[in-house]
Amino acid sequence: MKRFVSLFFAILALSLAGFAHAATDTARARLDAFAHDLHSLTGRFSQTLTDPNGHDGKTSSGTLALEAPRQFRWDTLAPYKQTIVADGSRVWMYDPELEQVTVRTQSSAESHSPLTVLTDVKRMDQEFTVTEQGAHDGLLWLRLTSRSKDPQFDHADLGFGEDGLDEMVFRDQLGATTLIRFSDWKRNAPIPDSTFNFTPPPGADVIGDAPVLTTQPIKD
Repeated sequence: MKRFVSLFFAILALSLAGFAHAATDTARARLDAFAHDLHSLTGRFSQTLTDPNGHDGKTSSGTLALEAPRQFRWDTLAPYKQTIVADGSRVWMYDPELEQVTVRTQSSAESHSPLTVLTDVKRMDQEFTVTEQGAHDGLLWLRLTSRSKDPQFDHADLGFGEDGLDEMVFRDQLGATTLIRFSDWKRNAPIPDSTFNFTPPPGADVIGDAPVLTTQPIKD
C-alpha cells in the first residue's frame, strides 16, 4: 500500500510539473526567449498573399536582415526581384525590371513594424496591443494590434515554434492577408554595414526624397 501511495504521488508530481510547464509555455514566453539579447537577425522567407475573397496569389521568396535599432533589408529573389532597404533615415524600394527606385523618409512607425520590433520588445508593448491567440497549426500565436490612430494593417499574428518565430500573418484593412514563413534564422551574426546602405544603380529613375547614402538614425 505504501508503495502504491508513493507511486501515486510521484505520478501526480510529474503531472503537475508538466502542467506548470504548459502554463508558462505561451507565445509571449517564446517571443521573449527569441528576442532576448537580440541585436541582429538574418534569414529566409516565403510569402503568399490571399485576397479578401480567399484567392491565393503567387508565392515569392528571398532573404531578409535586420539590425537594431532601425535597419532592415528585404530582398525578394523569386519569381521576381525587388529590394527594400531601411537605412535608419530613408526607406528605399528598388524594382530592377522597371529600373526604378522609390525613396521616402523612414517614419518611426515603419521602423517599428511587427518584424523589426523583435529587437526592441519594450517598444513593441508601447506601440501594439499584444494578445495570446492560443495554439494552432503546431505553433503558439500572438496577435499584435497597432495602437496608432491610422494603422497600416488590421492586425499581425506571430506564430512561434519551439525555436522561435516561424510564421507571420498580416491582415490589412480590406481583408487581404499575407502569410510569411521564415527559415534559416541566424541570431546576432555580423552583418556588413553595406547591407543597409543603398545606392541607386546608374540609369535608374529615382522617385521621392533626395537620396541619402549614409545611415542617419532617426532620433525619437
